[in-house]
Amino acid sequence: MNAVAAGHRRLPVGHEAGDRRPDWPWRRTSLALVASAAVVLPFTLPPYRLFQLTLVLVYTVALLGLDLVVGRSGRLSLGHGAFFGVGAYTSAVLIAQFGVPYPLTMPAAALATFGLGWAAGRPALRLRGLYLAMVTFAVAVVLPPLLKRLAGLTGGAMGLTVPAPEGLLGLDDDQWVYFLVLMVTAAAFAGMRGLAGSRPGRALTALREHPAAAETLGIRAATHMTAAFAWSAMYAGVAGALYTWTAGFVSPDSFTLALSITLLAGVVIGGLGTLAGPVLGAFAVLAVPAVAQEFDPAAPGIVSGLLLLLIVYVAPAGLAGLLRRTLWGLLRRRA
Repeated sequence: MNAVAAGHRRLPVGHEAGDRRPDWPWRRTSLALVASAAVVLPFTLPPYRLFQLTLVLVYTVALLGLDLVVGRSGRLSLGHGAFFGVGAYTSAVLIAQFGVPYPLTMPAAALATFGLGWAAGRPALRLRGLYLAMVTFAVAVVLPPLLKRLAGLTGGAMGLTVPAPEGLLGLDDDQWVYFLVLMVTAAAFAGMRGLAGSRPGRALTALREHPAAAETLGIRAATHMTAAFAWSAMYAGVAGALYTWTAGFVSPDSFTLALSITLLAGVVIGGLGTLAGPVLGAFAVLAVPAVAQEFDPAAPGIVSGLLLLLIVYVAPAGLAGLLRRTLWGLLRRRA
């Protein structure tokens, strides 16, 4: 009983046990500055930089979902790139082949990936160990050749081109897509924040820390884990739909196993079990390699690998943990 209670009180991964740090005095000011920057930046950045920033927000949504499985549930998924691809293709096919309005394709992508996540996770999560990793790995490997085989619907290896949503409210197309993605990212962030403090969120923490003790109190591991995995897959599917709107083009080669590994690396680099981790991780796996590529075409892979090794050895809690410790140290010295 006490063990499970302790599991419910434990802070997410990246926080030390017994860490009861006060709220930052400048938290509201920092949030206001970030929100102001998010609104102003699209009017000051050149088109390519705005496109990169929009992709960072898209990946943030996907990483928020993956962190629910890896960070908060303690399971390993190697197939979230496939859910990302299913969401992207669901939106692209509905728009390009059937003329469905853009707003209606996002719920369709969410439902498709939620159902796929439930179907893939239900049998695997009844068993312990690496069964979920094996199942998601298989999904990630099967998806690209399957998309190529369904050429009549998906465009095959040539992919599908989707026109960008027309700008409204005096905004051009790129700015309009950015604000659409920003609103969805904010909603996804708020949803994950609410889930982290809810009863199901605390149940996931208990199952991660003390699975046997949690099950003795009636917390059904298979049900909670399957629901969390399906919810996580839905986040990836929504991110895929946003990717279609942002890039305007999808192809099977964009959703290989490499994308799943990139997303997993982003979660680890950003910080497992934290809300800031997905944002920092998205910047790390997208913005940093993009800047490095401007100096050397071979630099992105080297920079990404070195960054991952540096985080593992220097800051195991990720960039979010490193930032938290740094700010806390400054606040303590000032006090």
